[in-house]
Amino acid sequence: MDTTNKPVWFITGCSTGFGRELTKQILARGWNAVATARHAYQIQDLVAGYENTALALPLDVTDPTQIATAVAKAQATFGRIDVLVNNAGYGYFSSIEEGEEEKIRAQFETNFFGLVNVIKSVLPGMREKRHGHIVNFSSLGGLLGFPSTGYYHATKFAVEGLSESLAQEVAPLGIKVLLVEPGPFRTDWLGRSPVRTPVQLEDYQATTGARMKNSEEREGHQQGDPVRGCEAIIQAVTQATPYLRLLLGKLAFDMAMEKTISLKENFEAMKDLTLGADFPASL
Repeated sequence: MDTTNKPVWFITGCSTGFGRELTKQILARGWNAVATARHAYQIQDLVAGYENTALALPLDVTDPTQIATAVAKAQATFGRIDVLVNNAGYGYFSSIEEGEEEKIRAQFETNFFGLVNVIKSVLPGMREKRHGHIVNFSSLGGLLGFPSTGYYHATKFAVEGLSESLAQEVAPLGIKVLLVEPGPFRTDWLGRSPVRTPVQLEDYQATTGARMKNSEEREGHQQGDPVRGCEAIIQAVTQATPYLRLLLGKLAFDMAMEKTISLKENFEAMKDLTLGADFPASL
C-alpha cells in the first residue's frame, strides 16, 4: 500500500476497544478513516476536527442494507477503500451444553456472517482497483479453545478458515489478507461487551464456571495495550512483506507456540493410525 497517498481505512466496531483506538491512530497519521458503529452518536467524538478525512457511519454488521449503504457512502466520499478492518464482534460465555441457541446464532451473525457480508460488499471495489488489504479480527481463541467460550471460539475458528481460503483467492488480484489474533487486552471485551449464560449444572462449575469467574476478575488487568496493539496492526498492513497472521501480546505468542508443539506431538503419536488409513501402496 502506498502510504504517501492517504489510504482509506474502513473500520467496523469503533465504539470501543481496538476499533476506536485504530481510528484515532489512522486519523492522527493524516490518513482517511471511515469509522462505523451500531450507534453513530457513540463515535462522533472520534471524527470531530477531521471533517476532510473522516466519516462516522451507523453500521450494524448483521444488517445487509446498512452494510451496502455504508460501503457506498465510503466509496462515494473517498473514491475507494484501501483497508477493510473487520473488528466488530463480541464474546459469549456459556458451557456448550447450556448454550442458548438464540444467543449462539446471534453471535455467529455478528462475528462470522457479518464479517463475510462486509467483505463481499467491499471486494468488488478492491478487485476493480487490483489493490486492497482485508484485516479480519480473529483471536488467540481462533487458534485454541478454553472452557466457557466454546461458541466464541467456533466463530473465530470459522474466521480463520475463511481467511485462509480468501487469502489464496484474492492474492492474484493484488489483495492481501491479515488475521489479527489478540490475547487478553484492555478493550472492554470482558466488560460490557460479552453475553453470558450462567452455569447452572454443578458438573461444569469447576471448568466453565471457574473460568467465567476468573475472566470477570481479570477485567482491567490484562497485559495487552490497545495502543501498542493498533500500532502493530498498522505496521503489519504497511510493511513490504505481508503475512497472513499477527499474534498480539506475549501471552498469545506463548500459547500459540505451545499449541503448535501440542499439535505436532498429537500428529506424531497417531502417525501409524493416520498412515494406515490409506489404501496400501501396491493397490
